[in-house]
Amino acid sequence: MEPSSPRTPLDSDNRATEFHPFSTSPPHMLSFHLAWLSLFSCFFSAFSITPLLPIIRQSLNLSAADVGAAGSAAFVSSVFSRIAMGSACDLFGPRIASATLSILTAPIVLATAFISSPTSFILARFLIGFCLANFVANQFWMSSIFSTSVVGLVNGFGAGWGSMGAGFAQLIMPLLFSLVKSYDVPENIAWRVVFVVPAIFQAITAVLVLVYGQELPREKHGDSKRVSKSNKPNESFLELLLNGLMNYRGWILCLTYGFCFGVEMTMDNIVAQYFYNIFGVKLEVAGTIAACFGLTNCFARPMGGVVSDRMGKWFGIRGRLWGLWVVQTVAGLLCVLMGRVNSLGGSIAAMCVFSVFVQASSGMTFGIVPFVSKRSLGVISGMTGSGGTLGAVVTQMVLFSGDKFPIQTAISLMGLMMIVCSLPISLIYFPQWGGMFCAPSSFHQTSTPQGDYHLLL
Repeated sequence: MEPSSPRTPLDSDNRATEFHPFSTSPPHMLSFHLAWLSLFSCFFSAFSITPLLPIIRQSLNLSAADVGAAGSAAFVSSVFSRIAMGSACDLFGPRIASATLSILTAPIVLATAFISSPTSFILARFLIGFCLANFVANQFWMSSIFSTSVVGLVNGFGAGWGSMGAGFAQLIMPLLFSLVKSYDVPENIAWRVVFVVPAIFQAITAVLVLVYGQELPREKHGDSKRVSKSNKPNESFLELLLNGLMNYRGWILCLTYGFCFGVEMTMDNIVAQYFYNIFGVKLEVAGTIAACFGLTNCFARPMGGVVSDRMGKWFGIRGRLWGLWVVQTVAGLLCVLMGRVNSLGGSIAAMCVFSVFVQASSGMTFGIVPFVSKRSLGVISGMTGSGGTLGAVVTQMVLFSGDKFPIQTAISLMGLMMIVCSLPISLIYFPQWGGMFCAPSSFHQTSTPQGDYHLLL
């Protein structure tokens, strides 16, 4: 890969105004690749258990309730860790926060090899779920080093490529299990051995982020202090936290993100079991089909970012809002359709198209997040990111825990929830830019950068 030109255009805050995904030039593009690779390793770890659940369930004598509780536990921990991660990014910077989290959770991934009871299985999934907070650091980092003119595109690529870790886990873990078992290793041992791979991978990426990562273009390696922009008033952490929590736009995006990215995480959690149990395919085949859902992140989420930036260029923030509502509503309809298709081929086709739209809507959400609050970006990112995992908790507990609903009915109901929860997007309004149905306030149509800063409460 050739590095980008040293004359890459920058804005007044030294953020890149162009994005070159196949460059590794420091500091912007190198940091981009480190950020998505770190997130990839965390998603790989968090979802490394799900494709092996049929084997683990038999080995540990897990009930359906145990499996459902473990899935919910993985997302519950992520809710709180993502909120905390937003504040950590504001205080210490995304590089330090991301690497620290990965280093702390890598031993827990390795400890999965030693679980021996339903209780320890649920606890392991709960603790591993903390690593999913790396997502907030990823989005915060990208929004800090790239200009708002390309922020939707960059956030889409950063989160999309990182989220592919879930798809690769669905694909790779069953193959690793089969490989280990081919050496005459008993099943009860083979599935334990393979967890060495995600644990080591996650630790390596954390070290790379610490050694080579850079948060701001003028930051020197090894400087762990948070660099503040000169045009920001000096505010305490409590003020930044309260400013973010009191911003209703952040709470709406928290809700809507819960039913796009949250649904995506739920699907990553159940889709391999769905094809294994409903259509009777082999474990490796079920993992390969499930991988298709996660791997569309390589283009679907970035595509959402591109569409958001284009809509923003043509129609301003109103275009970004309309685009998100339309794409997420279509995703909900496709989710309903997937639950009503009874053939293997039809179900796979519906799943693939659905995955494109649901992941694109996730990318479009974070095409809006950087505009909500300049002064509390980390808090808003954390709120929105935690909404994704909170939505996964709700759908997992309400629809997929135990035997409350047939799994196909549960998938269709999840689609209806997506459609309903996308409606509050119409309530988002920016005085200086407008909303879906409202033009900007005449009082705020002309404003200075400092004025915009204070408007973005």
